[in-house]
Amino acid sequence: MGESSGKKKVLSGMIWKFAERFCAQFVTLVISIVLARLLEPDHYGTIAIMMVFINIANVFVNESFSTALIQKKNADKVDFSTIFYFNIVFSWGLYGIIYVAAPWVESFYNMPQLAGAMRVLALKLPISAIYSVQQAYVSRHMLFRKFFFATIIGTVTSAVVGIVMAYKGFGVYALVGQYLTNSLIGTVALWIAVRWRPVWAFSFQSFKGLFNYGWKILATSLLRVIYEDIYSLVIGKKYSSDDLAFYSKGKHYPQMIITNVNSTISSVMLPALSKHQDDPQTLRMMMRRSIKVGSYIVSPLMIGMAVVAEPLVSLVLTDKWLPCVPFLRIACIALLLRPIQSANLQAIKAVGRSDMVLKLETLKRIVGIVILIATMPFGVEAIAWGSVLTTLVESAVNTLPNKKLLGYQYSHQLADLVPNLLLAVGMGAVVHCVSYLPLGAAWMLALQVLVGALAYIGLSIITKNDNFKYVLSALKDFKKKRK
Repeated sequence: MGESSGKKKVLSGMIWKFAERFCAQFVTLVISIVLARLLEPDHYGTIAIMMVFINIANVFVNESFSTALIQKKNADKVDFSTIFYFNIVFSWGLYGIIYVAAPWVESFYNMPQLAGAMRVLALKLPISAIYSVQQAYVSRHMLFRKFFFATIIGTVTSAVVGIVMAYKGFGVYALVGQYLTNSLIGTVALWIAVRWRPVWAFSFQSFKGLFNYGWKILATSLLRVIYEDIYSLVIGKKYSSDDLAFYSKGKHYPQMIITNVNSTISSVMLPALSKHQDDPQTLRMMMRRSIKVGSYIVSPLMIGMAVVAEPLVSLVLTDKWLPCVPFLRIACIALLLRPIQSANLQAIKAVGRSDMVLKLETLKRIVGIVILIATMPFGVEAIAWGSVLTTLVESAVNTLPNKKLLGYQYSHQLADLVPNLLLAVGMGAVVHCVSYLPLGAAWMLALQVLVGALAYIGLSIITKNDNFKYVLSALKDFKKKRK
């Protein structure tokens, strides 16, 4: 396969993955808005605590070995089947631990109904055990078109289930039902859509080889998830469930956008980078493009959301959620450097240096814990601002290895990101001016979104931004290929 063909495959995969994330999260956004109107903030405080433990357990079945299967040069049926069977057995063991621990968690946080709901939600783990291997197969073979349809079916079905349960008064179980249905239907749909099936084989040699790479990714992901969720544990215990709900809801929407843009790029770039793991020059070129395109997409979304935060929350979630506005804006600021963080980690993983990823993650989390402890006595908003400082440290730390591995240092990466950031700030200034017009919340928000989009495109054309041209070119190639 030639360079041109490989580029088209990456672009096609990225567009299908982005379409899958966009459609799925559009539906998720709609359901979250409906549920936020039907449910009370304390329901979200309860689900936030449960998700801490589910997320930590999910790392064991959904992070390490799937990455190892993608990164391994010649992963075969035995490799995939070995991880498939291991994941299923291990996930049921984790479910048993959560089942036993649920009443203790309910008592510690004094949240009625938590234990029962947590035991039901934990059924997501065995489902994820199957899904993670399917996802690795899809990513390795870039079958993102099939992934698109499977995800949409699961998301739409879970939306219906969640809304109906909330309307019928199931409370926190409506959120549990939505999460669980989404995982189950998505996994079943992907099982039908993708031809891969496990064979009756388990290789200890294969497991050992994948484990040698994967355990470091597992430890890295575990550190990251525990660190991210420790905020919820601390706020839920030290402050009220409402405080936790507003903090969680505030960071939810920026995080949702970043996660989906980032997963789109990462899902396509990791297998693409892995194929060139012995070619530093090509890796550097692809990594640069990832940062530039990622920041071109992320910057206007974050700046724009921060500017329109108050009318957005008031109109969409109702005024009862207005206390989450400061946390939403802070989260937008904290996530602006995510393209640099992600691109550096994907490049390090692609060259097989999972040991280096673990070292970096350990260093970052030590710094993050120190910052959390320092800000904790000053309130929830101070904790949120501490996360901004942590992000700055993380982005710098992640770039350290690639200065030597690829000759792509932090100053060069910032130089690739800053033009897009300045473009987004200019757009944000224009959007902010619109807020002085005497309009109702709905008309104000609609006008700000329209003006923001036109301003960003206009500024991209005026400044001859190469990322704008690149995205347009990718879309045109994709359209021609579909014809």
